[in-house]
Amino acid sequence: MTVPVFNTATVGTDPTPDFGASKKSQPIVRQIKFQGYEQRASFGINNNPKIWSLQWTALSNANADLIEAFFDARAGIERFYWTPLDDTTQYSWVCREWNRTHNYADICTITASFEQVFEP
Repeated sequence: MTVPVFNTATVGTDPTPDFGASKKSQPIVRQIKFQGYEQRASFGINNNPKIWSLQWTALSNANADLIEAFFDARAGIERFYWTPLDDTTQYSWVCREWNRTHNYADICTITASFEQVFEP
């Protein structure tokens, strides 16, 4: 199975999100507390996945359709490759949530959350 890439070839328009994108880290940690003491340990080998909150503004309806069609085709299940804004390496992501807003005639905004996934 070929993993799709979120880029100009698959989206048909510039896939670079707007400035103001944010990256969230939330390491997976197991903790135990007993009599006021606490102990923490990382859980798993890929225990620090990233989550990107992205936005594309001032998109034409046609360009918004292309980006939304890419997300619809994956349906929040299928992973895809994407290179984060602060990196040069492609990683695996899932987009489980996106939103399209019609701002004006033929002008749309899409917001999406990319969650890093680890698969063979």
